Amino acid sequence: MTSRQVHPYHLVDVSPWPFLMSVTVFSFAMALVSWLTHYPVMTIYTIIPAMGLIAFLWWRDVVREAKGGFHTATVQKGIMIGFLLFLLSEIMLFFSFIWAYLHSSLAPAVDLGSVWPPVGIESLNPWSLPLVGTSLLLASGLTITLSHHALIKGDKATTLLNLIFTIILGAGFIYLQYTEYVYCSYQISDSVFGTVFYMLTGLHGLHVIAGVSFLTVCFVRLAQEQMTTEHHMGYLFAIWYWHLVDVVWLIVYLLAYVWG
Repeated sequence: MTSRQVHPYHLVDVSPWPFLMSVTVFSFAMALVSWLTHYPVMTIYTIIPAMGLIAFLWWRDVVREAKGGFHTATVQKGIMIGFLLFLLSEIMLFFSFIWAYLHSSLAPAVDLGSVWPPVGIESLNPWSLPLVGTSLLLASGLTITLSHHALIKGDKATTLLNLIFTIILGAGFIYLQYTEYVYCSYQISDSVFGTVFYMLTGLHGLHVIAGVSFLTVCFVRLAQEQMTTEHHMGYLFAIWYWHLVDVVWLIVYLLAYVWG
């Protein structure tokens, strides 16, 4: 007799990707710590591409499972809960660095001159380049929403057009952030101010890069009609992630630029 599945769950096959991703993420963390302590590790330039390759192969398998009909309503519900928990962990991650910023700025230490920003550090003008980047990111939140609404209505051309605008705006924000770092008068080693500033903005910048990559993959899948009006969970996750990036940046902008 042949066994048949009598439950709505998907029992995944054995996959090497979770283990390999764990190893590469740990290796990246160790290499990053070495770099921050002025002991550069050249393997970091091979770890990052390896992480990207493993993520691509892992997501490829997930897409294949979805195409194979394994993602039932029950499975999709579980995936959605998992992604919401992931977003919650991201919120807590940013909250920890925001707490560090508030802790350092509300009661500046004596060795900082008991002022914030510390003596000798000239903070960036929040109404110049940072404001332009904020405008781009907020505009991208609007275009991604328009893209989602167009997808629900079945308007593929408008969906792709607004998604392209979102990707371009996100890439523009990344470029402005890079330019800001190049011309910034202080570094990550310039007291706790430089540390918390670069950790907050740099961590957010990495999330913007991840979000742009996420949206680019969704664009390719939408163009190849791998998503429909009824079934586009991957795109919905990308939209949630992008809105989280928007909201977090508003808080970072107000704290690190306007108030700080």
